Amino acid sequence: MKNKNLLLFILAVGVFSILNTEMGFIGILPYIAEEYNVTIVQAGWLISLFALGVAVAGPTMPLMMSRFNRKHVMVFILGLFTLCNVVAVFAEDFYVLLLARVIPAFFHPVYCAMAFSVAAALARPGEAPKAVAKINVGVSAGMVVGVPISNFLAEQISLSASMTFFAVATLLVLLATLWLVPSMPAKSRMSYGSQLAVLKKPQLWASIMAVVFLNGSIFGVFNYLADFLSVVSGVTPALVSLLLLVYGLCNILGSLLAGNLLTIRPLSVVKAFPLATAMLYGVMLGGGSVWPFMGVFVVMWGILGGINGNINQYWITKAAPEAPDFANGLFLTAANIGCVLGTTVGGWFIEGWGTEYVVLAGLVLCGAAVLVVWGQCLMMKSASGLRIQAQKV
Repeated sequence: MKNKNLLLFILAVGVFSILNTEMGFIGILPYIAEEYNVTIVQAGWLISLFALGVAVAGPTMPLMMSRFNRKHVMVFILGLFTLCNVVAVFAEDFYVLLLARVIPAFFHPVYCAMAFSVAAALARPGEAPKAVAKINVGVSAGMVVGVPISNFLAEQISLSASMTFFAVATLLVLLATLWLVPSMPAKSRMSYGSQLAVLKKPQLWASIMAVVFLNGSIFGVFNYLADFLSVVSGVTPALVSLLLLVYGLCNILGSLLAGNLLTIRPLSVVKAFPLATAMLYGVMLGGGSVWPFMGVFVVMWGILGGINGNINQYWITKAAPEAPDFANGLFLTAANIGCVLGTTVGGWFIEGWGTEYVVLAGLVLCGAAVLVVWGQCLMMKSASGLRIQAQKV
């Protein structure tokens, strides 16, 4: 494609539309519970089962579809999301709505994995993190914009209007992909066996563990941020919403910043990240009850959260560059597992000691991430030294 920036933009907006469909339902769960006469816990299945579908499909679906023309796959997935979103608009039965949510979830990691792979392939040598960061901006925007817009539309117009927003978003990207994206056949058709062979690499498994702990360290605390701001910091509900939006916007800033940092000093950034996050949590543990300080923490934390997503994708794909689609699928699975782990550990601390101690979950997982990441870096340094000695001999 002559205009690489246009393709990156379409891919970023495509990822936004996919994440918007996933995360936007968070803002309308109470309206769904009321509309379909189900409990809020049952309505929560629309979120949890979608996430489960992504986690299950992450290491399998990108692998299975890696041999097909990427444009055709993207058109199919965007068409499926659009169709299921339209079904959701008119669904009169809760279980029909649930089915319309679960089916596209299995193809979520395929589109995102391909978007990351295509972005990296379009970049000049050594600048892949910058291109991938643009796709991660779409991820951050999908997580930030979807929730308040869906909530606003459901409150001001109707639940159907909110769901129509999801359908229109995917439809627009589908049309842009059909008209503006060129054919992208798989250049090297790796066999499934050769891609699965990367699972034999200890470095890859260590990277997967690192991503689980890194993502868990962020989301183990962030998923309880609204409650923390209200209960511990004493922030008003309106200000809580504003701070959550600020966090999300800082996520976008962090994604852009990470692209440059990972291009210049990747290993230093990865090694420093869990330490910086742990220091922030340590300060929050003592000063989280003072809301003006907490506002500053949210800004810093949001930037770190944006950097985190880029580090996770970089760290796994670096360990398996020969199978990029499969590696990106593993990244999505590891990130979702980390989110579940962090949320669970954070819940344990809240139940045992109180909301203010949810920060300890982040500190514990940061510690685990330090051990894994720094251990990997030492192994890489040792392996590099051995290769140099072998070359001299």
